[in-house]
Amino acid sequence: MIVDNGAMPRTALLALSLLAAAAHAQSPSVSDWGHYGGDSFAQRYSPLREINRDNVARLEVAWTYRTGERGEGFARADKLAFEATPVLAFGKLYLSTPTSIVIALDPATGKERWRHDPRVPRGRQYSEATSRGVTVWEDPDTARNGPCRRRVFAGTLDARLLALDAETGRPCADFGSGGAVQLGVDARITTPGDYLVTSPPATFEDVVIVGSAIGDNRGVELERGIVRGFDARTGATLWKFDPVPDSPTHPTASQWQPGQARLTGGANAWAPITVDPGRGLAFIPTGSASPDFYGGERLGTNAMANSLIALDARTGAVRWFRQLIHHDLWDYDLAAQPTLVEIDNDTRSVAAVVQATKSGLLFVLDRETGEPVYGIVERKVPQSRVPGEEAWPTQPYPATPMLASHAPIKPEEAWGLTFWDRGKCRDLIAKYRNEGAYTPPDLAGTILFPSYAGGVNWGGVAHDVRRNRIIAAVNHMPMVVTLATRETLRAQQESGEFPHSEFAPQSGTPYGLRREPLLSPWGLPCVRPPWGTLVSIDLDRNQIDWQVPLGSTRGLAPAWLPSRDSGMPGLGGAIVTAGDLVFVGASMDSQFRAFDVETGKELWRRALPAGGQATPMTYRAGPDHHQFIVIAAGGHGGLGTPQGDYVIAYTLPR
Repeated sequence: MIVDNGAMPRTALLALSLLAAAAHAQSPSVSDWGHYGGDSFAQRYSPLREINRDNVARLEVAWTYRTGERGEGFARADKLAFEATPVLAFGKLYLSTPTSIVIALDPATGKERWRHDPRVPRGRQYSEATSRGVTVWEDPDTARNGPCRRRVFAGTLDARLLALDAETGRPCADFGSGGAVQLGVDARITTPGDYLVTSPPATFEDVVIVGSAIGDNRGVELERGIVRGFDARTGATLWKFDPVPDSPTHPTASQWQPGQARLTGGANAWAPITVDPGRGLAFIPTGSASPDFYGGERLGTNAMANSLIALDARTGAVRWFRQLIHHDLWDYDLAAQPTLVEIDNDTRSVAAVVQATKSGLLFVLDRETGEPVYGIVERKVPQSRVPGEEAWPTQPYPATPMLASHAPIKPEEAWGLTFWDRGKCRDLIAKYRNEGAYTPPDLAGTILFPSYAGGVNWGGVAHDVRRNRIIAAVNHMPMVVTLATRETLRAQQESGEFPHSEFAPQSGTPYGLRREPLLSPWGLPCVRPPWGTLVSIDLDRNQIDWQVPLGSTRGLAPAWLPSRDSGMPGLGGAIVTAGDLVFVGASMDSQFRAFDVETGKELWRRALPAGGQATPMTYRAGPDHHQFIVIAAGGHGGLGTPQGDYVIAYTLPR
């Protein structure tokens, strides 16, 4: 929220008034970084300013911690992705490894205080191998003392919800069975390893809310994307909600064909959930109904899939929902955590929720009603040519600035380092169908731009509270998706001619799929850079303030090409501090950067020992309460960045 005449925003004043208490109590509500998204509003903003744009160039490593998890004996070590953002509470930093190990560290020294290994089956073929973090909770009933009054909640790859004592890491015996609740009991699990939890749970009062991640594109009849609320003390189920109709009384039952709704899976909330504690609303971002790239077995808009849903956090009842992608055919899950902001302009003040999308759009909705703050229009989009498919004729476009281009990619716009590779790219672009964003997958192949990597992925957005700006890391990476018969798909998979491709069966449909990045022979995208950007959007004026490339081609392009800061794809998010800084890793070049929040100028850069595909965080610690900046550097198997097991803290020299 913005206050005129340079006065400090109310949210910042409140945060500053709590700083002294935070240094001692560090309960989640007053901690410097007590939630995955920084605060309960997921703003990824810190009022700390010891590290600022005048001294950030002096930042140095304060400590480095090694988790020891490098995938030894883990069947999907190639998929390990260290995406965790630690949280600070009760005098400790809490984080999780890609294999669901929960760790507590001393925030001033990085020394390990305790470690809990839930021992997920390491021989299982998990569809994902990551954990973005944990959630801390303190029982509001002050009469409840002793172990487990303060708890750490974490989801696991084998679909358990853990409750651990925040002081010792021991399982809370009164929660579920021996400190864990099994999540997949009624989710119709078809394949072990394809139903898991990768994002931290959310909490409201004494309710723990958790979604799930589901392995994509295996078929129509996959696991159900049920969201659940549990008693934080006992683990008893308080409510559950399935975005896909599971009964005639479901809010969207009339918008689905009953038989298709019964078979369809997915529409799950794998991204982090955000709770508005004052309104008692849980904002649930959902993904695509199954499978992602063919919807002939789930005709219609697929209401509540690819939607932002506001649930009553106490009961699970639907308050409102708004679908942001109709009949998804592009794997445009709502991957970003919803962010809660205040918008002030000349006519009104609105409590809003901001939802960024993989398609590179930014939706700003009224938290109470779901109505658009800036308006939304339905635009006609390309239609499917695949037998059996019925693409929805329009898609919603908000009246906010687009973060990624939706224009068609033309052969004459092909990019390359030389005449030779530019020609190869020109031929590739001419070969595939592309009529701009939302071009449906095709039997001859379709270029998806933005792709299923984003736009904005799970890194989400940060909110510069003082200026009311949204900061986002955005991908501009084209992909190709091709539908094919089972026989053709099998032949392609066995041919060895598609080394960069993923194959998926989409069982229960007429077609499987092949997908790969649109790359030149040099392994670089066939479209002009930047391929990754950092963007600042002014919410009050509804315009882009600045946009700069994020990432360089160092180590990722031919050796004879000079390193260029041309922007590279990435995964991970940014944070903003009152020191007028934006900190972000994310890019494929394994660099950690700080930018000036007003201009987008890069002020500081350090090489990481492994990929920095995680969102950083910041806090104060030690006897002098110095500010630290922390990032997990462990790489990302899917993105192909160097893997490791590092947690690195930076601070100013003493």
